[in-house]
Amino acid sequence: MIYVVATLSVKPETRAEFIAAATACIRETRKEPGNIAYDLHESVTDHTKMVFVEQWENTEALVPHRAAEHMKTFGRVAVKCFSAPPKIEVITPEKVDIR
Repeated sequence: MIYVVATLSVKPETRAEFIAAATACIRETRKEPGNIAYDLHESVTDHTKMVFVEQWENTEALVPHRAAEHMKTFGRVAVKCFSAPPKIEVITPEKVDIR
C-alpha cells in the first residue's frame, strides 16, 4: 500500500473553481482500480492551502491514474489556480512495533 500526499496553494480568487474541478476529479478517481481513498482537505488556518491525501493498493495503480482523462481535465484547471508549485510526496506506511 502507498499514500500520495499533495500539498497545494491556490490563489484566493480561484479557490471555488479549484474545489469544483477537484470534486469532479475525486468522484472519478474513487472509481479507479487500485484506489482505496482519495480525499481533499483544507487548512483551517489558511483557506488557500489544500491537501490531497490518497491511498492506493500499489505504485502500479498510479500509472493509469496519472493518464486518466479526468486527471488531465483537473490539471488544466488546477495549473491556473496554483499560487506556488505543488509539493507531492509518495509515502509508504512504516511498520513500527509500539509495544
